[in-house]
Amino acid sequence: MNILLLGSGGREHAMAWKLANSQHISKLFIAPGNAGTRLVGINVAISPNDFLKIKEFVVKENINMVIVGPEEPLVNGIHDFFLADEILKHIPVIGPTKAGAMLEGSKDFAKNFMTKYKIPTARFNTFTSDTLSDGIKFLKTLQPPYVLKADGLAAGKGVLICQTLEEAENELNAMLIENKFGNAAKKVVIEEFLTGIELSVFIITDGKSYKILPEAKDYKRIGINDTGLNTGGMGSVSPVPFASKLFMEKVEEKIIRPTIKGLINEGIIYKGFIFFGLINVDGEPYVIEYNVRMGDPETEVVIPRIKSDLLDLFQGIADGNLDKKNLEIDKRFATSVMLVSKGYPGNYEKGLFISNLENTSHCLLFHAGTTFEKSKNQTYTSGGRVLAVTAYGDSLQEALAMSYKNADIIQFKGKYYRNDIGNDVLKMNLSEPV
Repeated sequence: MNILLLGSGGREHAMAWKLANSQHISKLFIAPGNAGTRLVGINVAISPNDFLKIKEFVVKENINMVIVGPEEPLVNGIHDFFLADEILKHIPVIGPTKAGAMLEGSKDFAKNFMTKYKIPTARFNTFTSDTLSDGIKFLKTLQPPYVLKADGLAAGKGVLICQTLEEAENELNAMLIENKFGNAAKKVVIEEFLTGIELSVFIITDGKSYKILPEAKDYKRIGINDTGLNTGGMGSVSPVPFASKLFMEKVEEKIIRPTIKGLINEGIIYKGFIFFGLINVDGEPYVIEYNVRMGDPETEVVIPRIKSDLLDLFQGIADGNLDKKNLEIDKRFATSVMLVSKGYPGNYEKGLFISNLENTSHCLLFHAGTTFEKSKNQTYTSGGRVLAVTAYGDSLQEALAMSYKNADIIQFKGKYYRNDIGNDVLKMNLSEPV
């Protein structure tokens, strides 16, 4: 099969690495890809949101399946674009239609969907510039901290956690009146703050049946002990030992099954990934958010733990017989440490030479923000998050030690990483998979 994978981050490199090992693969193209994906496939200089150029390429290269990595093309309707085109409609797209992508594309839609199908989530209400005063009244019914979410996509920056009522009122005004986050914040969801331990659960679905992938825990803030600004993710671990068998049974019963049932009831075509951003509150799972694609950097530990042929699973999604496919999971721990540029998630330098990549061992390097200069045969930084260093281990400690050993070897100017990934889990005295 000839496969086109859309995206350019660590998530896409991890998926490309796995797909390249499939017995069903003929050619693997990544658009636009990065310095890492070029090692496992062929990079193509096409934006994931340029649907007409994607069509032209798909026809020219006789592509048999398109796999969508990032959320934006899905929210923009790439699956619908294929279904509506006489030439493309027979080509499977792994990723939901625009209606399904609203689970991530609109926080208001997602929260109302959860309410309708009795999926546990925090108490909430949605406001616009016309109902700003009602929003302030609603804030006064909550206890600090206060959670404000831009309704639409805001490049991962649209969620604010305010410690005081005054701060929350000011931020609500900034979002609704002063256009902070632009069109993404024409509506703002205010919700109750939940206290607990977060984790990420993923499924693949053909719209009827589903397979639960390995769960993961990611680390969003730039600073040690979860301090500082939110980032795209500074590292991840899988499995998550506190996600016990009992807890995961609750997740499936109260969250996954009702979500699939709800999508069917709404008549939504959904073929792809669903990411459940969960919080464990005293042993009970609540949904913080849906994503309609794999998370990043969670993909960098989830995909390496899948032993089955990933392309075969995707074919099951396309054909509607995913329930007939076998999902085999590696029992080992996988950990990933993200190397980032100095200044990230604020301003940072690009074009920095990366050295010692060839000196790493017993790890997987998934490129996130990198470019390769063929004339110099060298790799350079091109983003804030640069490389994910993933390693396996029979224990969490063993995997982390190997990730950090290799993180130290790789060098570029201003390299930074958090040195406490997984420490919170280790302090729970849980070091074996549950």
